Amino acid sequence: MDAPCLSDRNQYPDDTVLKRHLGEAKDAWDSFVTFLENEYPSCFAEWRYYNDGKSWLYKITRKTKTICWVKVNRGNFTTTFYFPDRAESLIARSTLRKKYIEQFVNGRHYGNTRGLSVEIRKGADLSTTKKLIAIKETLK
Repeated sequence: MDAPCLSDRNQYPDDTVLKRHLGEAKDAWDSFVTFLENEYPSCFAEWRYYNDGKSWLYKITRKTKTICWVKVNRGNFTTTFYFPDRAESLIARSTLRKKYIEQFVNGRHYGNTRGLSVEIRKGADLSTTKKLIAIKETLK
């Protein structure tokens, strides 16, 4: 995956900055934001600059639970979800494509958690992220 391109702490990722980095993927970004607003109005999304990764990330939360992290790259953006190990059977039985199921099942453990990332270039790529948000919402 690409290195994040929003590394300037002093340059807030507004619409102009996002368009410059995302290019054609900006339409998918807009669809993603609209989807969140319409389908998950109780979710809160905010840009934050993280010193450990030296970049801006878009963090999506609902109450105190982090739903996913979004990293902007040149020409695409990546949504990353962290699920507890107990979610493995739920993910394995889901309608996700095999490569995403395998990414989770074979993924690196961070304690009792594993990550799953999806690269998005066009609107059609959002289907996996939408399914992962729905799975995340079913977990307590």
